[in-house]
Amino acid sequence: MPEFLMKPKIDFAFKEIMADGKARIGFLSAVLKLKPEDIRETRILNTSLRKEHEDDKLGILDVRLLLNDDREIDIEIQLSELRVWADRSLFYLAKMFTDQIKRGDSYRVFKKCVSISILDFTLFQEEAEFYSCFHIREDTHHFLYTDKMEFHVIELPKLPEELQDNSSDIELWAKFINAESKEEFDMLAQKDSYIESAYQTLQMISQDSEKRLEYEAREKAIRDYNESMLEAEERGEARGEARGEARGEARGEARAEARINKLNVSLIRDGRYEDVKRAAEDREFQQQLLSDYGI
Repeated sequence: MPEFLMKPKIDFAFKEIMADGKARIGFLSAVLKLKPEDIRETRILNTSLRKEHEDDKLGILDVRLLLNDDREIDIEIQLSELRVWADRSLFYLAKMFTDQIKRGDSYRVFKKCVSISILDFTLFQEEAEFYSCFHIREDTHHFLYTDKMEFHVIELPKLPEELQDNSSDIELWAKFINAESKEEFDMLAQKDSYIESAYQTLQMISQDSEKRLEYEAREKAIRDYNESMLEAEERGEARGEARGEARGEARGEARAEARINKLNVSLIRDGRYEDVKRAAEDREFQQQLLSDYGI
């Protein structure tokens, strides 16, 4: 039986990999184009399940880091298409920037804020490159207005199928994050010692039964959410074709799905992974959980 390995692009697995100091340095040096030896310190500030609103069914896990005590970095992975991602990432980076200052502080307290988005969908339809970096620049002469905000976007679907001998470090890391087979992981680990460290961490957490339960619960929540969005879209199209005859029924189904997804997220948050599975099979138990959580 093939060795079970988590997918690094599932945000739970990526968060665990970023807990490894060497992997963290390797990833940041590749994305930010820094020499690893210039990274004196990286510190995890927090990892949190960020929700857009109270009824958000899934949430997006973000990893917040402090680099060399002079820049804050927010890393997010988004697997399903979100067309407003650019506006969303700008909002949260601006919030991260303004949260640094308190009443009476000087503007000199501001650290550079960096957003790194790892996307499993195409955000920039007209661009071919998988990696983009953005700064705030003057339109004509392109000089920096300020270097305090910076955006990095990695679009995994745009990765080339085959690696070249001169593949960049960021391409190797993107390939690692997107990899799913042991053969891919082995090949990439041989090319970069920092990726090798990330791979060792991946192997270790993949064999941890508790972490595997949490990973599988998170993967299921993502899969169920994406499927519910697809089904909702298909139902919407069907309702349009039927001239809106089934609108009330569909809204009821959508509300029911929203309640179930909200329950799954609550159970995962509380570490009740077995109850996620049981609730999917036992409707009476599921209704009791909905009542217990007030959903």
